Amino acid sequence: MTTNFDEIIDRSNTNAAAVEGFQDYLFDADVEITLNHAPEDLVSMWVADMSFASAPAAIAAIQKRLAHPVFGYTMNFDNAYYDAFVQWTQQQYGWQFAREALLISSGVIPALFDLVDQLCGVNETALTLTPAYGYFKHAVTHHHRELRTSPLKVADGHYTIDFEDLQRQTADPAVRVLFLCHPHNPTGRSWTDAELRQIGEICFENNVIIVSDEIHCDLLRVGKQHTPLAKLFPDSDQIITCMAPSKTFNLAGMMTANIIIPNPELRALWQARSHPFVSPLGLAAAQGAYENGHDWLQALRAYLDKNFNVLAATLKQELPQAVFQIPDATYLAWVDLSAYLPADLNLTKFFLEEAGVIMEGGEMFVADGGTRVRLNVACPTSTLLEGLRRIVAAVNAYKTSV
Repeated sequence: MTTNFDEIIDRSNTNAAAVEGFQDYLFDADVEITLNHAPEDLVSMWVADMSFASAPAAIAAIQKRLAHPVFGYTMNFDNAYYDAFVQWTQQQYGWQFAREALLISSGVIPALFDLVDQLCGVNETALTLTPAYGYFKHAVTHHHRELRTSPLKVADGHYTIDFEDLQRQTADPAVRVLFLCHPHNPTGRSWTDAELRQIGEICFENNVIIVSDEIHCDLLRVGKQHTPLAKLFPDSDQIITCMAPSKTFNLAGMMTANIIIPNPELRALWQARSHPFVSPLGLAAAQGAYENGHDWLQALRAYLDKNFNVLAATLKQELPQAVFQIPDATYLAWVDLSAYLPADLNLTKFFLEEAGVIMEGGEMFVADGGTRVRLNVACPTSTLLEGLRRIVAAVNAYKTSV
């Protein structure tokens, strides 16, 4: 089985969030939206799943599991899944971990919610680097904790960590957890080993636990390599690593994520407060993907690289003042349009109404998003080109109207 990444797959009538759920997620209930395109004509480039068919190895594993007709309560009892996943981490990153450290969650997002509750006391706070994935904030505020932010520094579209600010903020005893996104969403930075070591050293000297969200770690540009933070600190048990097959193999709906907690006390907290059940189909899909999905992933990475090159060339030609760097990882493009659009414009609403393109503006990313948009390029190239055509037209129309 192979995947035709150019195939346009109709996702209507599948309860797909990318198609059906954007208004509830992207806008408050009191925001009035005027669509100038029919709903079926909208171009979806927002939520972080792919428009491609899921990895054939995962589909084959699901089909095999379907041959057994019972889908009762399921837990990860044996070593088969661990063996498949740890073989993957050894091959991909040269990293392994103990069997007892591996816990299964229904997703990285649910894990973030659980970890805030387990790690942060009522007077303690979490810290993250901004702009940031919105659920870092949602998980913290849901539990009535404070989220503090350390803004990344940016020059010509390249983001770096303000280590002086990180040092200052983690020195506050109230800061209990750093939510690290590696590779970073939305900027696409894959932090270097030197940057990761500095993050770890600063946090550990201030007794700050690091929750390293590495869900995008397999979606690298061809030739790039991912280093798990925990690999650089083999003697530390103050790092919780979150990985998943969801982004890598387009299995977000299978509700399976890997939460690696080496610290026995923190692991006991997790086991006491989080349910141990998993989806039988999700577990089978993940195991099949890790066992047999390598070649498919390589083909996907090459296709994504092509789409990023198309995006870069289009922006250079049509919107030359846009600031964009092809990211180290992810299938998400982070584009600065401040040369064309005002800072007070809600870009999510603007492009939905004026272009019929569903995407996320910088206002969706906790803080420091500015006049930027996040575009999902994990779609057929023809879809990408149509989305870009509409985006360019909307920007040019706005320029002529003011």
